[in-house]
Amino acid sequence: MPESVKVLIADKMDPRAAALFRERGIQVDEKPGLTPDELAAIIGDYDGLAVRSSTRVTAAVMDAALPRLKVIGRAGIGVDTIDVPAASARGIVVMNTPFGNSITTAEHAIAMLFALAREIPQADASTQSGKWEKNRFMGVELSGKTLGLIGAGNIGSIVADRAHGLKMKVVAYDPFLSPERALELGVDKVELDELLARADFITLHTPLTDQTRGILSRDALARTKRGVRIVNCARGGLIDEVALKEALESGQVAGAALDVFAEEPAKDNPLFGTPGLICTPHLGASTTEAQVNVALQIAEQMSDFLLLGGITNAVNVPSLTAEEAPRLKPYMALAEKLGRLLGQIVGAGIRSIDVEVEGAAAELNIKPITGAVLAGAMSSWSDSVNMVNAPYLAKERGIDVREIRSAQEGDYHTLVAVTAGTDHGPLRVEGSLFGNRAPRLVKIFGIPVEAELTGQMIYIVNNDEPGFIGALGTTLGESKINIATFNLGRRDAGGEAIALVAVDDPITPEVTRRLSAIRGVREVVPLGF
Repeated sequence: MPESVKVLIADKMDPRAAALFRERGIQVDEKPGLTPDELAAIIGDYDGLAVRSSTRVTAAVMDAALPRLKVIGRAGIGVDTIDVPAASARGIVVMNTPFGNSITTAEHAIAMLFALAREIPQADASTQSGKWEKNRFMGVELSGKTLGLIGAGNIGSIVADRAHGLKMKVVAYDPFLSPERALELGVDKVELDELLARADFITLHTPLTDQTRGILSRDALARTKRGVRIVNCARGGLIDEVALKEALESGQVAGAALDVFAEEPAKDNPLFGTPGLICTPHLGASTTEAQVNVALQIAEQMSDFLLLGGITNAVNVPSLTAEEAPRLKPYMALAEKLGRLLGQIVGAGIRSIDVEVEGAAAELNIKPITGAVLAGAMSSWSDSVNMVNAPYLAKERGIDVREIRSAQEGDYHTLVAVTAGTDHGPLRVEGSLFGNRAPRLVKIFGIPVEAELTGQMIYIVNNDEPGFIGALGTTLGESKINIATFNLGRRDAGGEAIALVAVDDPITPEVTRRLSAIRGVREVVPLGF
């Protein structure tokens, strides 16, 4: 093992991480608390950088690290302190440990439930101030109450298990939760409106995405059962904080326990001082066990990469061997685009995914191709999905994944087909490589359409009748939207037709509404690639 391999641990981390690096023959320096300038001054001497949440790894730091730095490892799940696009552009792998603190975060949510139910922080402060307000703090029992989970993935499922031990009834809203997985977890799968109406307590366990931002809005809070109690140990921004303050003051919400905030560190927040509020400073992952787990995991992952080339839990590259990478790269680009296309059109209604490779593609390692499909399909619904953890996330959500090989060539010498199983039947898209390198869509939902999936696009289903193309062009022109490329296909003359239009400008909800109003248009979906 080369003695020249060096790693810098730039944040306070369990000492067993450094010991593991040394056991693997890697030199390691522990220098927590460096300023950005101090880090930039020395980072060029290291092959790997291990951090937690304090050190900000900017593009400037990476520029100072080149050409030597190969990997940045985050002991934890969040990589918001790392400029991941800059790392990708510079060929630096970014790794995290997405499942190392799940139990700790779930237990913190349960602790917050107890604190809310019995007003423990308020009673403690009162008692230690010399008061004996026994009649003031009249709590409620958890037993027999209904807990509403918003998000039933890895952490949410652990909370559900603990809640069952407390004899609580559990309902869950999660677009990815299958009926089979709900049955396995012992939860009642419901829509959000039903959860809001039924839950005595609500806990959030979902990433912050465009779909989940402000999921507990002013309107949603108004639809909750009066006197509900809310716990958020997931992400700031899931709750409208101003609306929550109003709901606490009116009594619509009896109490709220927050570990995360829209802006952190939360040293000045409009919620502070509101009766019924309990706060902790983002302690969800802060236990000795969790910090040991994530420290050891990131040390193991970085060692494997630096010594053997193995890539695990990377957020910006798939798991690949050095020999496979050049040949698989264009196929993974195609697979990710096909998955992203399905994910944006079908949304959370995907129940299963079949990945089929034909011809030349059947000779390849299908796992990275499948990972790329899953990452693309779920990218609109998760802020931490990547080609490595996508299969695990799919399994958690009950999405059945199958891989199919067919060495026989069809219409194309190489083909990747993805079929999404939905409640309304299977939906299949197919793609090929032009010139063995350029990804192209060749068929969508049984309709031949050759198109490059790139940039901002619009997917339109319409009746095949005269005047549609003219009306579409006019509407986009009036909306100041420039058309880049235009691809059409139809099932048969006068029947269902599909248009895939690449545009140079963002498609706003208002533009979508105007397109939907064109005669004969059945569906309009803005796309991004």
